[in-house]
Amino acid sequence: MKTKHLLFYLSVALYSLTGCKPGLRPVERADSWDSAVPDSIKIMYIGTYTGKEDSVSGKATGIYVYELNVNSGKLSYLSSSPQTVNPSYLVVDKENQKLYSVNETGDQGSISSFGLTAKGRQMEFINSVSSGGSYPCYVSLDASGKWVLGANYGSGTITVIPVLDSGKLGESTMVQQHTSSGQSSRQDAAHAHFILQNPSNGLIYSCDLGADTIYIYRLDTTTGKLVATGYNYGTIPGAGPRHLAFHPELNLAYVVNELNGTIEVMSVDSSTGGLSRKQVISTLEPGMKSEASCADIHLTPTGKFLYASNRGDLNSLAIYRVAAETGKLSLIGHQSVKGKTPRNFVIDPTGKFLLVANQNSGNVVTFKIDQETGKLEDTGFENRIPFPVCLKFLI
Repeated sequence: MKTKHLLFYLSVALYSLTGCKPGLRPVERADSWDSAVPDSIKIMYIGTYTGKEDSVSGKATGIYVYELNVNSGKLSYLSSSPQTVNPSYLVVDKENQKLYSVNETGDQGSISSFGLTAKGRQMEFINSVSSGGSYPCYVSLDASGKWVLGANYGSGTITVIPVLDSGKLGESTMVQQHTSSGQSSRQDAAHAHFILQNPSNGLIYSCDLGADTIYIYRLDTTTGKLVATGYNYGTIPGAGPRHLAFHPELNLAYVVNELNGTIEVMSVDSSTGGLSRKQVISTLEPGMKSEASCADIHLTPTGKFLYASNRGDLNSLAIYRVAAETGKLSLIGHQSVKGKTPRNFVIDPTGKFLLVANQNSGNVVTFKIDQETGKLEDTGFENRIPFPVCLKFLI
């Protein structure tokens, strides 16, 4: 074996054992950039915190690129993005080979565009534009891939940003200010935390943690403006809606509430897109009084199971079975995430594995999903990654 190849494999082996130390870049696997990505491999991107903000002192360097082997569940490092500030949340456009990230900073946040090269295994910076507010924490795309949607937690604003033909971002076409507040100390003002297009009806849904409201808009794809539908949904007072998931087959939506540790199951009106409450269920064990500080929520691709993350002292995933006809939830149990502060988690495109980003312990853990029970099995695969927040696949 040639010396340079021996050194390369030694470096990869060392990284798999030690992970990525804060502020450092591992050796990139540059020997295979030109080869095709096999069907057993899924490319995954990890958003992180790189600097100090109010609630975190990040030491990552940017966005990390990994590959998941969907036969084994093993996650392996590929490369890192050009250095960028607090790319805490991401969205990937596979068709156009682009990735967009927030830059979560307090004074004036921004959203950045990256080109994906080497079949998604490397990243090139394109440009950044204002996010229209402070502490942007969520970014998504409309179905056409021509409009980036952003939510700014600090300022309580949401924004629409055009994607130009080159993948470069244009200046915002609209910044919408949310104005309501809630009853808890975290709800002194509006705090937009989520914005996403419902794939079944094309409407835009935005969760505002400070306002206890899910705002519903129609996107004018000619002007890039959001038009209010008049069918906003109010959660239970003091709930703090954070993230939303849509059922893949039923006309249902599920919102995880950060402040009161619940999930609200909602019917989606087929004509207006409005929401109506069907069920409220805790993310805690029956009788438990701990603060859940919920963060994220996802369904399996079949819609058979749903998961939600608890932070605080719990550091767990709540596991639910979804009733086939009604979509209502029944608690199966909880799984320790083997780390601290589970932010975003993701289910791989095959539905076999669930990966959790544990922000404060600096690790990403891979679990196997039991297809019959929904329970999570520890695969033994754990990667050390500084301040991981968001996990997104190239799908």
